[in-house]
Amino acid sequence: MSAPVLDIPSLEFAYGEHVVLRMGDLALQAGDACAVLGPSGCGKTTLLHLVAGLLRPTQGSVTVCGQRLADLDHAACDRFRGRHLGIIFQRLHLLPALSVLDNLLLAQHLARVPRDANAARVLLTELGIEALARAKPSMLSQGQAQRVAIARALVHRPRLLLADEPTSSLDEANAQRAIELLRAQAASAGAALLVVTHDQRIRGQLGRELTLAPP
Repeated sequence: MSAPVLDIPSLEFAYGEHVVLRMGDLALQAGDACAVLGPSGCGKTTLLHLVAGLLRPTQGSVTVCGQRLADLDHAACDRFRGRHLGIIFQRLHLLPALSVLDNLLLAQHLARVPRDANAARVLLTELGIEALARAKPSMLSQGQAQRVAIARALVHRPRLLLADEPTSSLDEANAQRAIELLRAQAASAGAALLVVTHDQRIRGQLGRELTLAPP
């Protein structure tokens, strides 16, 4: 078996004496999909930031694509994150001055991969929003914006896709569609998928589940 895309042998993060997150082992191979569930305050977003290299663990380590993140300085970690990770934040952060297509092309540029408008359009087609390529984010519905955020996170073909509460602001039908799209698009790209959420509707939707409890 090849090396895992994500390897966490154990993890703890604390602010001073206050432990925010404590968890056991987690390893994801290419194509794996895992939901991390738990109530507010259990450390889900902290876990996402640790996996993205935005925080450094107090104990334990995070290894992505064979690279131990703690061995990188901040600039190198930023470059590594941009190339190998795709992140869908709870607030979608689409740039309002750019069209949907230009948001995707900018994501390719920031990931230091060649700009490929054709590949971006193919991804928009797969997500059913190809007609919106020239639209500005302000013209999109919540469900459409969610699909654009998924496309932006995948357009540089990352090895690891992270999603923070991707369904929290969606109704039942759009929440189901969003999870199906995440799962299908990650599988199509050969990426591992890690979703952190308190949304119980996600239970049973992904191949693996991990429940966090407050430390």
